[in-house]
Amino acid sequence: MAVRQALGRGLQLGRALLLRFTAKPGPAYGWGRPERPGPAAGWGRGERPGPAAGPGTEPCRLGLGLPNALSSCVSLGLSRLLAAGVRIAFVVFGCSAPLFGLAVRSVHPFTEASRGCRAHGACSFSSQAIFTQKNKLLPDPLDTRRWRGFRLEEYLIGQSIGKGCSAAVYEAAMSVLPRSRDEAESRGQLLPGKGPEILPQGEEEAPAPRAPAFPLAIKMMWNISAGSSSEAIFSTMSQELVPASRVALAGEYGALTHRRPKGGPKQLTPHPNIIRVFRAFTSSVPLLPGALVDYPDVLPPRLHPKGLGHGRTLFLVMKNYPCTLRQYLHGNTPSPRLASVMTLQLLEGVDHLVQQGVAHRDLKSDNILVELDADGCPWLVITDFGCCLADERVGLQLPFTSWYVDRGGNGCLMAPEVSTACPGPRAVIDYSKADAWAVGALAYEIFGLRNPFYGQGRAHLESRSYQEAQLPALPERVPRDVRCLVRSLLQREACKRPSARVAANVLHLSLWGEHTLAPKNLKLDKMIGWLLQQSAATLLANRLTENCVETKMKMLFLANLEYEALSQAALLLDSWRAAPRQLL
Repeated sequence: MAVRQALGRGLQLGRALLLRFTAKPGPAYGWGRPERPGPAAGWGRGERPGPAAGPGTEPCRLGLGLPNALSSCVSLGLSRLLAAGVRIAFVVFGCSAPLFGLAVRSVHPFTEASRGCRAHGACSFSSQAIFTQKNKLLPDPLDTRRWRGFRLEEYLIGQSIGKGCSAAVYEAAMSVLPRSRDEAESRGQLLPGKGPEILPQGEEEAPAPRAPAFPLAIKMMWNISAGSSSEAIFSTMSQELVPASRVALAGEYGALTHRRPKGGPKQLTPHPNIIRVFRAFTSSVPLLPGALVDYPDVLPPRLHPKGLGHGRTLFLVMKNYPCTLRQYLHGNTPSPRLASVMTLQLLEGVDHLVQQGVAHRDLKSDNILVELDADGCPWLVITDFGCCLADERVGLQLPFTSWYVDRGGNGCLMAPEVSTACPGPRAVIDYSKADAWAVGALAYEIFGLRNPFYGQGRAHLESRSYQEAQLPALPERVPRDVRCLVRSLLQREACKRPSARVAANVLHLSLWGEHTLAPKNLKLDKMIGWLLQQSAATLLANRLTENCVETKMKMLFLANLEYEALSQAALLLDSWRAAPRQLL
């Protein structure tokens, strides 16, 4: 009861302060633009480049039908609210930072005060510092006090998890040193320095030891053309290092980066829906379980006479997830709400990639890993960046000068603007919404239908030629907002397609917005009150539960709030709800 009263009191105080500051605008504060947390601070996005503010800059509208004069007052009032440093609900959680840093650029340069507000205000809701701080960097799962983890000999390798077109993945764990060689031999292990410790297969004459847990997964790349030097391997397979953590790049690769030219692949900041590579190193190719049967042709000649691979390759250490999205959907049929949360996670992950200037270009259910939280909700993680576009020089705009330019993998889920592109001297492929299109196609699988872009026959669609009217309808049990969003994501023209950020906001508002931000019912104090309420409830839920998917999604929503993207999502929802059912 005390917590409820404190939250209620805090929300009343926040609303009263907002009304007070927005009712009568005063002189602008002479502060500079508040700092946004950088990409390394947590799961909030990094700095988004935008036009420099100034007298000649075209102002960004506050949106949602607010009059210009009110918009100017609101902009100035929110800046004063930021300066006041409101501490709503932090009496409950013992935090000292302000709950919201709201700064909205002014709509019209009517007064000197509004011009000053525009100069130091953000174009949209800035990243909320409190939630960005809550989303700390993922902890290193390896005990660096005893092991560094940059040698294959430090791992106990189990059975094969799977293989793709360029790598094999094995379950693994950090090895526990046996006390003596006799103990190592009795356990079927090799002492460090004598090769990787490989879990023996088959039945043993002596009683088998208790099976160890394998919290890690080791991905062994197949090296056909990269040579045997570590520098050549890292250079050729650099795309695989895009989701690598800072610690992963501090070993052998870190020493090589000083000799590499600038403008190489980007490095992603952590995100709960993106895989993290904990260690990256090169080592001699060992004979792992099933190698002679599953991939004999890519082994080095010393392990297989007809092998074409080099003797050394790249190894990546990651978390071991129970299954892929394809495997999960094969044995489970998520409810419409659960499927919406799963789709939301993919959109949040794709938005993070876009904000970092990275395009995955190979999204499919086999490249998405799944684990369950305490409530049984699937936690989705995007993996396998071997086909990604992460070049600092081109960003998401890839020059398409000839057919030899790599457009990515998985041609079935290649967005129309990519699959229909024609090369030319000035041709460019824009990947900013390509992964969002792929999420729209994957939504069919998540909601229990066959992916319309897979297979053959009359029901099969091709991204090069399909028409939007040919898209199959999702079941009626799927919420109308979600059905409209999936069709919107699969629009052929990228300019009509919502961005991943806007699409994610649509699902956020549909799942727990309760029509609060519908434009026809919009009231500024009601909107801010709802955001404050969601913030307090999310902070409390994060304290009471651990690794809850829905709570983490709300934290991402609040950490990445931007007024423009939020208003676009609200406008989309309002237009869909107002349209006749037969038109959708």
